[in-house]
Amino acid sequence: MAMLACACACALPARAAPSAGRYEALLCVATLPGAEPTCGPAEAEVRSESRLDVRISDVSYRLALRSSQLDVITLHGGVQIDEFSSPYEWAGNTLRFGDEAKAVRYEIRLGARRQAR
Repeated sequence: MAMLACACACALPARAAPSAGRYEALLCVATLPGAEPTCGPAEAEVRSESRLDVRISDVSYRLALRSSQLDVITLHGGVQIDEFSSPYEWAGNTLRFGDEAKAVRYEIRLGARRQAR
């Protein structure tokens, strides 16, 4: 599976998830091999090193990260609409993974941490 290119000019070292908290984020998706990704704003919450939730409007992605792969459950409201497992990598604050069965590549780019309400 090809990964989306890093948005910055330098290579970032792979590492674990950022610290727990809410973040501004971009969710980027590429649906064709070699296609440029389409990105849009999202809300992300890092719950722990092994749990990340991403929300765009009423669609949410629940990610469970294990040592070498993650499990993704996609929900529309309270209804599960998809589920898959994939290898993944962290590059700085960017999480990369894909759904090989559908030939879809994803990047979740965590931005600024949100202040507690």
